[in-house]
Formats: sequence, structure tokens, C-alpha cells
Amino acid sequence: MNPTDESRRSSLWRDAWHRLAKNKLAVVGAIMLVLLTVASVVGPSLLGQSYFAQDLQLGAMPPSAQHWLGSDTLGRDLFARLLYGGRISLAVGLCATAVALTIGVLYGTVSGFLGGKVDAVMMRIVDVIFALPFTVFVILLMVLFGRRFVLLFAAIGAVQWLTMARIVRGQVLSLRRMEFIEAAEALGLSKARIIFRHMIPNALGPIIVYATLTVPSVMLLEAFLSFLGLGVQPPMSSWGVLIKEGAETMEEFPWLLIYPGLALAITLFSLNFLGDGLRDALDPQAAKD
Repeated sequence: MNPTDESRRSSLWRDAWHRLAKNKLAVVGAIMLVLLTVASVVGPSLLGQSYFAQDLQLGAMPPSAQHWLGSDTLGRDLFARLLYGGRISLAVGLCATAVALTIGVLYGTVSGFLGGKVDAVMMRIVDVIFALPFTVFVILLMVLFGRRFVLLFAAIGAVQWLTMARIVRGQVLSLRRMEFIEAAEALGLSKARIIFRHMIPNALGPIIVYATLTVPSVMLLEAFLSFLGLGVQPPMSSWGVLIKEGAETMEEFPWLLIYPGLALAITLFSLNFLGDGLRDALDPQAAKD
């Protein structure tokens, strides 16, 4: 890669950053994500209330000076549980997305670059996995390997990578016709070098956009599984678990459902706003259309 190509790529990323900075919703979404992440990571250590501290005599109490967001039926501070649950929900979202991106990007790139019968077979495998019901797949994993927290990454990542593989394959199929790929092949560069040095870097735009849109869908899946009792297990907690517990007592203690639901909704909206902003910044022509 010559210096001219490098400077041109740097200029394109700089222009994309400026377009993103002008998108107010995307900026607000990014700020909210940073605040939620910092609060979930640092907040519990600064609170006077412990996550496991129970006061059965106190029971469920509405928001007060002592318990900012109230307490649950066991007398545990909801704000502390919300911050600890944020750690789990954000960790599941980021780690499962990382697993899905790693598998999907490599699989889609190899499929699109090799083409022909290899591409046809690899895409039929994706179609077969797509046809499997996700809930049944998770239940089978839980039965075979037990309800382990790490299985959430494997189960969710094993489904989310399918769409990424198709997106990356489509990008690679269009890149294969580009002159710089033909030049690289004419120079005798290995397939691995072409894939990692030319194909994947030039498909980073759609990959980054889809990554930001995958995190909220993964977090929503985790919340859904936890609501069904298939996700995070006690004593660990997530926003999905808190929503499940709040839904069971929403008529008597509505704050147990309102605040976890708000936290999840704000995070999902922020991620979607950021994803839309990145899409417009990295592909301004599509935004105009």
C-alpha cells in the first residue's frame, strides 16, 4: 500500500468523523453509552449500598433519600442492582458481538473471496443454521452443558454471526471486481494476505455500522432469555433479570419494572442512534438517497 492510498484512507476516515460529529442524535447516543458504561463499571464501588445487602424487614420500598431508586422485595437497593446488572448486560452485548463479528467477518470474507462451489456450500450452511429455532438451540445448550454464563456468549454469538457473514460476503463480492484486488492477485500475493490486508480493511465501514446495531439486538436477546429464565442465573443479575422480577410485582411495586426498563431502553436507543449516525457518516451517498 503506497503513501497516497494511506493518506486518502486517512482523509476518508477524517471526513467520516466530522460527519458523525455533526449528527446530534449520534453524539447524544455516544455520550449516554459512555455515561452508562462508566456508571456500571465504577458506580458500584462508590455506593454505600452493597449488591447483596438484604433487609427483609424493610422489604420493597419506593425511591427515597436512602434508596434512590427504591428497594426490591428482599430489601436490596435497586440502584446498586441496576449498576451491577448493567455490567452483565453490557458485557454480554459486547462480548457476544465480538464473537459474532470474528466468526461472521472471517466466514463471509472467505466465502465471498473463494466464490464458486465453496461459496455455494458455505452459504447453504448459513441457511441451514438460520432455519434452526434460536430458543430451542439455547435450551439444548443449557441441557447439555449446564446454565453457565459463558454459554450466553456462545449461544447468542452462534446465531448473530450469520447476518454479518452475509453482509461481509456481499461486500467482498463487489470488492473482488476492483482493480487493486486484481493487481494484488497478479503480483502473486497469497490469499490470506489479500483477505487480511485488502478485503477486510476495505469492508470496515459496513462492519462497524453493523457491530453497533448488533449490540442492542444481543442485549435484547439476553433480556428475553433472562425473562424466560434461560439467561443469567442468580445470584448474578442483569437488566433482563431485573425486568423479569419487576414484571412479577409490577402492580404492587411498579418502580421495580420502570427503572430497569428505562435503563435498557435508553441503552438500546443510544446504540441505534450511534449506529444510524455511523452509517450516514461512512456512507454519505446512501444517506442522501
